Amino acid sequence: MRTNTWTARTLAVAVTAASLGALPATGASAATSGSRPLPLPPVKVLTDRAGTGGGDIFISPFSESSAYASGVEILSQNGRKVVWSHAVPAGQEASDFRTQTYQGQPVLTWWQGSGLGGLSTGVDVVYNDHYQKIAEVKAGNGDSADGHEFLITPRNTALVISYTEATANLTAIGGRADQKVIDGIVQEIDIRTGKVLFQWNSADHVPYAQSEQPLPASSSTPWDWFHLNAVKLDSAGNLILDARNTWTAYEVSRSSGRVLWQLGGKDSSFKVKAAPGQKLNEAGEIFSWQHDPQPLGDGRYTFFDNESAGVANTGTGAVAELPYSRVVTVRLNARTHQATLVGSVDQPAKLSASSQGNAQTLDDGDVVVGWGSLPYFSEFSRSGKLLFNAEFPAGVNTYRAYRFDWK
Repeated sequence: MRTNTWTARTLAVAVTAASLGALPATGASAATSGSRPLPLPPVKVLTDRAGTGGGDIFISPFSESSAYASGVEILSQNGRKVVWSHAVPAGQEASDFRTQTYQGQPVLTWWQGSGLGGLSTGVDVVYNDHYQKIAEVKAGNGDSADGHEFLITPRNTALVISYTEATANLTAIGGRADQKVIDGIVQEIDIRTGKVLFQWNSADHVPYAQSEQPLPASSSTPWDWFHLNAVKLDSAGNLILDARNTWTAYEVSRSSGRVLWQLGGKDSSFKVKAAPGQKLNEAGEIFSWQHDPQPLGDGRYTFFDNESAGVANTGTGAVAELPYSRVVTVRLNARTHQATLVGSVDQPAKLSASSQGNAQTLDDGDVVVGWGSLPYFSEFSRSGKLLFNAEFPAGVNTYRAYRFDWK
């Protein structure tokens, strides 16, 4: 399973382009075990009820087992057939595999590299509908793209995330004067030219004191105090950023970089409450250690609420506030500064995902969920009924899961 700091991860697997009878992708190099290509991990469908959304399933399975490869994969609507799969170079992995629109055309996009979630190294790639690479996006200003997010905007720019190491004086919060820290960076990049159009650094806008992450024992151990894991576009054109280790989502001005509001954590702009039938966690929060804010319009947002970051990451004093992960829907009232938990769907087996995860709301109101470090992905109806549930072998997961129409 991927660890939460993820810095100790190594890929013990090589990568192949074919799985379960799929045709090899053009240009993909198959990794081998002896003379045989390694397969991508099989998927076992546990639940498949009528009413699932149309479109194919997009996953990027990562395996710690030497029996399987890692890569990107499109599955049929019922999850039982591989439509297309693609290899990344041996020693790398892929993340955030989905369809987007670039220059008015549908494309496939993903990140590939190593060290996802820590001081990672990688690039974002764009493939056309003939499965040919047409663009590659690298972070600028000496940074390297991290795999948490690769979002193409309507103006053909890319929003990407990077992590960078710095030194900070943390004596004001009980730390050391020379503590190594990991700051989160957002860049907007012109895909065609590679020019950085906008840059935001967490250390310039958020106090270290907002972190929920315990300080390390040594100043030479980088403190992952922020852990930026998502950047989205809000309806007003501003950015919605999410930081797991401050338990906070931030709305940020796309022009000035100023934080306009914060939801959750130690300095929230909103008072929180739960609608009838809903439950705040034991800390009185809507979410903690969360991922993937998704603006739905009308002041509503979904979040993947991990509620855990694992004992290895947080120590025994800061484990899950709830015993399982869930997807929450929140309504924000900017006038009254009220945040209301209006809906939630729980992990079907009541399990806790200590890292990763996403929730995609489809046009019909169904919600597709990738359960992060858990080996599952699911779909729920608008009313919360489990329509689809699938499982990887032990030791395999996908950072996010989606459902899209693709031809």
